Amino acid sequence: MSGSSNSNSNRMAVPEAKDAMNRFKQEVASEIGVPLKDGYNGELTSKQAGSIGGEMVKKMIMKQEQEMSK
Repeated sequence: MSGSSNSNSNRMAVPEAKDAMNRFKQEVASEIGVPLKDGYNGELTSKQAGSIGGEMVKKMIMKQEQEMSK
């Protein structure tokens, strides 16, 4: 996407889902042992932050695959 800026990267496609996604992120972080807190988490390593996002994507893909197989 040429011309896009980082300010758009945190926008949600469905803004109403923001609270649910935050709860999901906290749940995943807890499951994998990453000390995520509300607000700024600048003390997390790139590996820790990436592991949260990666695990979230993995779980979302698994959920979609289950839905598609019904």
